[in-house]
Amino acid sequence: MSGDDVNPAAVPQPVEDVQGDGRWLSQVWRELFSPLHALNFGIGGDTTCNVLWRLQNGELENIRPKVVVLWVGTNNYEHTAEQVAGGILAIAELLTTRLPKAKIVVLGLLPRGERPNPLREKNAAVNAHLRSWLPRLSQAQLLDVSREFVHSDGTISTQDMFDFLHLTSAGYDSVAKPLSDLLLQILEETPEERRASLV
Repeated sequence: MSGDDVNPAAVPQPVEDVQGDGRWLSQVWRELFSPLHALNFGIGGDTTCNVLWRLQNGELENIRPKVVVLWVGTNNYEHTAEQVAGGILAIAELLTTRLPKAKIVVLGLLPRGERPNPLREKNAAVNAHLRSWLPRLSQAQLLDVSREFVHSDGTISTQDMFDFLHLTSAGYDSVAKPLSDLLLQILEETPEERRASLV
């Protein structure tokens, strides 16, 4: 996008949690993420605009996480891939500014739809943009597990996504295990880092 264009996917906008279905508060969350003292600020239906609004309106107050996991963008279906990736990058930039000591893990967008389709192609393009753009931020990295969901014939199984968009328990396992492994790796401190944090 040119420097003069306003990215509609990077305009802060509030959202209300109407789903409240607790998908992340599952066995996977309790087993892998609760022991890390993790907090989940996600709201079903979030767009990049909603996350930006919350971050600019107090959600980062009084917290100092070591790692922030950012997973947003699939609900920005009305925006272009470049706009969605730009919105995600805007959030990552805000996080690195407000939380300069935190590492940022951006989860790539998952494929959607039973068979290849334009929205799946767009999500893949968002991930490609993120792969290219995120290295600008030394604190941020991309974790893309999208390949785990597409079979050799191009289909997605209902065992992973019951409606070819929302994850099943098995689908959450496919995302959560590599994420947990990465978080544990990031959180491993050297003795020098541990001593420095005590000062």
